[in-house]
Amino acid sequence: MSKTIIIMGESGAGKTTSMRNLNPETTFYVDADKKGLNWKGWKEQYSLDKKNYMSTSDSKMIKSLLNKINAEQTQIETVVIDTLNGIMIDEEFARMKEKNYDKWQDLAYSIYDIVAYANTLRDNLTIVFVAHSQTERDDTGFYFTRVKTSGKKLDKIVIESKVSTVLLAKCVDSKYIFETKNNNSTVKTPLGAFEEETIENDIVKVLEALKDY
Repeated sequence: MSKTIIIMGESGAGKTTSMRNLNPETTFYVDADKKGLNWKGWKEQYSLDKKNYMSTSDSKMIKSLLNKINAEQTQIETVVIDTLNGIMIDEEFARMKEKNYDKWQDLAYSIYDIVAYANTLRDNLTIVFVAHSQTERDDTGFYFTRVKTSGKKLDKIVIESKVSTVLLAKCVDSKYIFETKNNNSTVKTPLGAFEEETIENDIVKVLEALKDY
């Protein structure tokens, strides 16, 4: 069984940058936001020519790509899909003129299908989903942070429930971190994987901590 991880956070919280230390020879990067990566030299690391990079938000293409990586590109150990929101928004806008209820069911299913399928791949493969976060506050001051979704259908599904690890990327006092413990959020990690409530935002160190889970 493959591992699935969600890295969520607001724009500028260091989500993409946390992937900087991954080995390009064993990593495939799906740039669903189509904005490129944000560290110097990434174009020498990831490209179509190197067969480790694709810029697409097409959910069917992404699922087909996961299938190919699983069966054929066995050197790949980590797939990054950045971001889930890029897939949601692009598909929503592509069908914005449709007024029927089925549209929202289809949009929800396309995301659910990718995340659910990612859990069925080979044992030595990890799928990292990057997502924007949303913090909701009520009149009492209570707040709760979760993955930002499009439409109520995805809210009901709770995408976080389909993965074993959810980390929240933040910038605190000019330091980029991951929160590892539930603090009014959907953050969760396997028991014993992380002792500290915050860690450096380096996905390589996260994968190292999770290797025995």
